Amino acid sequence: MSDTMHLTLTDRIEEPGNIIRLRFARADGAALPPVTPGAHLDIHLSDGPLDLWRQYSLCSDCSQTDHYEIGVLRDPKSRGGSEAVHRLAQPGTVFKVEGPRNHFLLDETASRTVLLGGGIGITPMLAMAQRLHALGRDFTLHYCTRSAEITAFRQLIAAAPWADRVVFHFDDQPDAQRLDLARDLPPPAPGTRLYVCGPQGFMDWVITTAEAAGHQTANVHREYFSADVDTTGTSFEVIAKRSGLTVTVGPDDTIAKALARAGVKIEVKCEEGVCGTCVTDVLDGTPDHRDKFLTEDEREEGTMICACCSRACTKTLVLDL
Repeated sequence: MSDTMHLTLTDRIEEPGNIIRLRFARADGAALPPVTPGAHLDIHLSDGPLDLWRQYSLCSDCSQTDHYEIGVLRDPKSRGGSEAVHRLAQPGTVFKVEGPRNHFLLDETASRTVLLGGGIGITPMLAMAQRLHALGRDFTLHYCTRSAEITAFRQLIAAAPWADRVVFHFDDQPDAQRLDLARDLPPPAPGTRLYVCGPQGFMDWVITTAEAAGHQTANVHREYFSADVDTTGTSFEVIAKRSGLTVTVGPDDTIAKALARAGVKIEVKCEEGVCGTCVTDVLDGTPDHRDKFLTEDEREEGTMICACCSRACTKTLVLDL
């Protein structure tokens, strides 16, 4: 488990499109734990009855150790996390932070890399672009937004030495300027890697199209910020083998909540199956995977489950808890 830190917000930069760029540092200025491109922070949001953990990708240069930087979209359709960040994130505020963790690792040995960021999904791509440039690697960054006027980080990108590697795509522009996957994706090749992050619809479109074009699943890397997940279904039983407990997970319940009521706590943060915090080993039974975190190979193995949202295909699941 990652160590807990208390970091001070030193800068708040307003970006277009209801996005804020936030910079965190230690109060004493000491170096922060090292990070790799694609890493994220778990940030605790506490304000009255609000008690949430949310994950935000680092967009800063990973070679810098004096600060971390993230970008946060204010999304009124979210479950309260982004609104809380925009309200609470004032310079001088101290936040409880865990991480960094990385489930979106950059393959630095790839012969060609294509980064595809939709909206706020650009944040991990910025860190990857900086690293690939420093390594002298061949890469292109496609950045898709609704319009130029609400495109965050444009000034940061314009000042970057890798600005010529960035292709902007705006929805309100002619078709030739929009992202065209038939044109903009490279041919499949063993040394070519694709990285995609953004809204679920954008990601599903890119991933499905890339794999249909012949890109191997293992070469198409993805990270979901959020997901539309249906956690409901038929009741089933969960046996927590080490704890010697059996619980019933009802139609509108989740494994994590049912076990918590019985005294078996599974750490949960995103509640949408995107962060991997709640992944638990399965000893017997068949999971009904609802998450966006596990790979297809991991799903087929059936030895792990995201307890915050996934269910069971069998009447009973035995977990290593």
